[in-house]
Amino acid sequence: MIGATPATSAEGGDDPLVFDDLPLEDLLQYPAWFKQSFLDLDEDLKEAVAAGKTGIIVYFGQKRCAYCKMLMEVNFKTPDIVSYTREHFDVVPIDIWSPEQVTTPSGQSMSEREYSQALGTNFTPSLVFYDAEGRIALRLRGYYPPYQFRAALEYVAGGHYLREKFPVYMARGDKTLRFEKGDLVEEPFFSPPPYNFDRSDFPAELPLVVFFEQGDCHACDVLHTQPLRRQTVRKLFNRFDSVQLDMHSDVPVIRPDGSPGTAREWAEELGIFYAPSIVFFDEHGKEIIRVDSVVRFFRLRNVLNYVLSRGYLTEPNFLRWSSHTRRELDAPPPPDQ
Repeated sequence: MIGATPATSAEGGDDPLVFDDLPLEDLLQYPAWFKQSFLDLDEDLKEAVAAGKTGIIVYFGQKRCAYCKMLMEVNFKTPDIVSYTREHFDVVPIDIWSPEQVTTPSGQSMSEREYSQALGTNFTPSLVFYDAEGRIALRLRGYYPPYQFRAALEYVAGGHYLREKFPVYMARGDKTLRFEKGDLVEEPFFSPPPYNFDRSDFPAELPLVVFFEQGDCHACDVLHTQPLRRQTVRKLFNRFDSVQLDMHSDVPVIRPDGSPGTAREWAEELGIFYAPSIVFFDEHGKEIIRVDSVVRFFRLRNVLNYVLSRGYLTEPNFLRWSSHTRRELDAPPPPDQ
């Protein structure tokens, strides 16, 4: 795998992990080289394949999404990423709130909003890679820095998805970084070992959150020194059973379903490939949601409130819940009776 050329974040200097993730004031613009599509994705795929490309990437985004802006202004302004993407894929943008009709690669007709929900788009940007046969080769949820993003492009374009899972590919191609020894940054709200998360017979009193991290991890350091330093966030994590695991370690754990294993085995079972990944489970041990991409304060706080308020019970789609909640908070108070 080839690392991408370093890019510059408008808000965070040279670090694509550091930016303000509040909703944008100005509407986001797509790159001019994105596919000018009539939203007939089956036809778009045929055209891409006829042009000798691997397939298409369907980009699910929002016009005021700060993470989408990072994808556009960092990754898609990195020359080798742009040239590699355009060589191997056509990129078709989807607005996750739009009522416009789209025909999926499998020939189904639905609105862009329904299509987004059908594919479980919980975070934007989300990218779905379709191969020449119309099969989903890879899904990315959220924003990834240039290096991981370039690796994802190569994973699909090189046909690696036909032979191995993406977490295996990432670990194999990035072995030096991912297996380097180093201390993890601990927090006072992390529970100490032994790590027994068994909730199979009796529900726990609190929901569970597991931080899968690794040593010498810049993204982990940024998480701990910035979003996790905010008192609002720290107070919310105190309402969880919060645990930190080295995703490559052989420390023993009892999973929420009661089965034994190691932290490494559990991370592999969950398909964890990005550090840090934060996985949330309810009191019965069922996974609620995970954050396995770059996360800043605003998104992290919203996810915590989503879980703690049990919003997932009435709205399984985090983005829909977040949108409804924001509208309710922004609504004027009712007139006095």
